[in-house]
Amino acid sequence: MPRSTAIGRTAAVLALVGAVVVVLVLLLGGGGSAYTVTAKFVNASQLVPGNRVSVAGVSAGSVKEIELADDGQALVELEVSDDYAPLPAGTHATIRSQSLSGIANRYVDLDLPEDRSGETVGDRGVIEQSDTTSEVDLDQLFNSLDEETVGDLKSVIKGFQRSYDGVGAQANRGFYYLNPFLSTSRRVFGELNRDQRALESLIVDSASLTEALASRAPDIEQLVGNLNGMMGAIGRREAELASAIGQLPDFMRQFNTTAVNLRAALDDVDPLVDASKPVAVKLQPFTARLRGFARDSVPTIQQLDAIVRREGAANDLIELTRLQVPLARIGVGPVNRNGQSRRGALPESAQALDDSLPQLSFFRPYITAEGISGWFDDFGHSGFPDAIGGIGRVGLTMNTFSVGAPPLPIPDLGAPIDLSGLEGNIPGIEALGLDLQNLRRCPGSNERGLTAEQLTQNGTIDCDPSQVPPGP
Repeated sequence: MPRSTAIGRTAAVLALVGAVVVVLVLLLGGGGSAYTVTAKFVNASQLVPGNRVSVAGVSAGSVKEIELADDGQALVELEVSDDYAPLPAGTHATIRSQSLSGIANRYVDLDLPEDRSGETVGDRGVIEQSDTTSEVDLDQLFNSLDEETVGDLKSVIKGFQRSYDGVGAQANRGFYYLNPFLSTSRRVFGELNRDQRALESLIVDSASLTEALASRAPDIEQLVGNLNGMMGAIGRREAELASAIGQLPDFMRQFNTTAVNLRAALDDVDPLVDASKPVAVKLQPFTARLRGFARDSVPTIQQLDAIVRREGAANDLIELTRLQVPLARIGVGPVNRNGQSRRGALPESAQALDDSLPQLSFFRPYITAEGISGWFDDFGHSGFPDAIGGIGRVGLTMNTFSVGAPPLPIPDLGAPIDLSGLEGNIPGIEALGLDLQNLRRCPGSNERGLTAEQLTQNGTIDCDPSQVPPGP
């Protein structure tokens, strides 16, 4: 054998041995330097060592080992590639199926959190059971059903087969659009199942709410009827509703400032709310009786609606309210009338009352039993009784406006009053005991026995108490 051939064969063997060593080094990973974590599952769901570990559908490692913990949990050791190591805290591991049928066709899907800047799971760390989800096999579901239910389920499946017979193309098209709905529903139910305690609380509270609503069925029926009437009334006011919606943006901008200021007011109202809680409990019997009152007041409210707003002109409360504005302007003023600015009716009336006070003060003493009221009272009886029967007093009072035969002429009403010429010109006036010029009589001077202080009201009336009618 030539020497060169032997050397070539020796070099080839050495190269092959070197390649094997390099492969072993790569496979062994330099003495166990790969990043691994242990995930705790309720059950391994037919996982086997070597199954794939993926992140968003991309291969990220493999299942290295599976063990059974003392508490019955499945300890699945995952070897994660350097591209995803170390895993961020909060990573969720889920065992999934690669296809509908097969043996050992499961894989572990890692759902990484959005925020990956926080803590991480260290090498040989642990992903707790709260962050893992095991696969649910169909056998587990079917094993929970009895024979009768399984038979009914078979009938349902056969019914589905008959219902899809001949419409496969249409069904496939429907399933094509159903896939996004199912994937979205999976995410929704995943979020619901994430917090079991909150979901249980929601179900229990919903059951309590449904029971409470069922016990108030008549009230709910009445509420629905009232809401129907209310929405119908709103629907009949389309123009007003459109106007209100158009004004809503400006209102909301103004309400924003009010709402900000309302926060401080709510803090001040908190003590009132706390103090009202014991009273609110005592108000329950009252509110129960108030429900009957509210039910009986429905016809009245309906009639009030017709009073507030009615078809036609000048026949409802809204139009009456609109008339108050011009009435208030005329009453309060100022208003322009006859080319000038004048005060309103109310200020003018107040001024008229102030100006009439002197006249009212003058007439006040005469509005007594001896004055005007006494004059009206005299028409009720002709005299007063005494020991021997009824008596009467007649007084004749003459003034410048008395009309009679000559020599008592009718005076000129426009000329100054002068009675000095009459006295002594009327025959027999002195013989009758009559006199003239009694122009300053006091109110009540026809009565006898009154003192000067009584006639002059303690000097407050400018009159002559000596001027009295003749006679006893």
